[in-house]
Amino acid sequence: MIEQIAGLSEERQMIVEAAREFTMKEVLPVANQLDPQEGEIPMDLRDKLADMGYFGIRLPEKYGGSGLGCFEYCLISEQLARGWMSVASIVARGNGTLTSDLLSEEQKAEILPKVCTGDYLGAMSLSEPETGSDLASISCRAVKENDGWRITGNKYWCTFADGADYILLFARTQSEVVSDKKHLGISAFLINKKRGELPENVKGSPIPKIGYFGWKTYELAFDGLLLPSNALIGEEGKAFYALAKGLDEARAHTAARSIGLAQGALEDAINYSEQRIQFGSPISGFQDLRFKIARMATEIEAARRLLYHVCECIDSGERCDKEASMVKYFASEMSERVTSEALQILGGAGYTKLHAVERYWRDARLTKIFEGTSEIQLRIISDNILGKAKTT
Repeated sequence: MIEQIAGLSEERQMIVEAAREFTMKEVLPVANQLDPQEGEIPMDLRDKLADMGYFGIRLPEKYGGSGLGCFEYCLISEQLARGWMSVASIVARGNGTLTSDLLSEEQKAEILPKVCTGDYLGAMSLSEPETGSDLASISCRAVKENDGWRITGNKYWCTFADGADYILLFARTQSEVVSDKKHLGISAFLINKKRGELPENVKGSPIPKIGYFGWKTYELAFDGLLLPSNALIGEEGKAFYALAKGLDEARAHTAARSIGLAQGALEDAINYSEQRIQFGSPISGFQDLRFKIARMATEIEAARRLLYHVCECIDSGERCDKEASMVKYFASEMSERVTSEALQILGGAGYTKLHAVERYWRDARLTKIFEGTSEIQLRIISDNILGKAKTT
């Protein structure tokens, strides 16, 4: 059992404790074994995640989900990230409300029950080699052909492209692009595929990463992939609106993962400091180290409280794009600082794969990049406060 978290209801405290117990028993040992080898999340762990209901946290009960809010989703994700951030990320391949928002009621009834059991998980294909955070500028094309769509173009940063059961592709269906309305004409396509393979007429190669192991991240080339007409989901040309709607929750989820990484690093640093003897005493008695621990714990708690506020706003339906950017920015920047400090506390031991802190440090660095870089978050925040900057 972990310490009672102030302000949480009894039900939410129980959710945290269950996720914590699962993480320490099932996730952390697997991460410690496989991450140093750049191994992949094993199927038996994915099955256990499904048994816990973690692929259906955000999905309605009528489809087999838990029908819980963003708050509970982030509570669980924080704990999972304390073990392995990739595991806290793979649950998003089931809980993605973006896909759900684009589906018709008939499609939901067919697909979502399989999502909840972990039998239908997706990969997101958004970014492109020349398009990072500016997703309105994507150039991958989908052209109507007979009774279907022909897909051509390149995509980048498609994590889980091989292991997923489908790829959610965003492509441009409108050939003419208006400079101030680039977001119009982007459509979403559901590409069903065999697990463990890429779709036909799609070539790909894994991108060599410094972290975020547990699954592969791909560069993809769509060489005339032909999709049936019903592969289009949502309204043609309007997919960008669904994408924008889902960003608040995605950024809260990234903040939760960032906090989990920092918490894991803090706990490992505390344990190490109490066991490591230097100059005849545990280093936990040295004032500078004690102050490091105090600062680290304070920053984690500040990020956690901001996250709770943002989750409450999301669950109540309030608009909170500024606050979501704030927590994503603050938590990810905090996570890199805290994990780096933890590595420093471990000293040379921290710079080895014999301790998990180096994994937390590497993965924390990524949280400042995906779901919108720190610089993008600062732009969103400043635009909300000051209005958009005028250009001459």
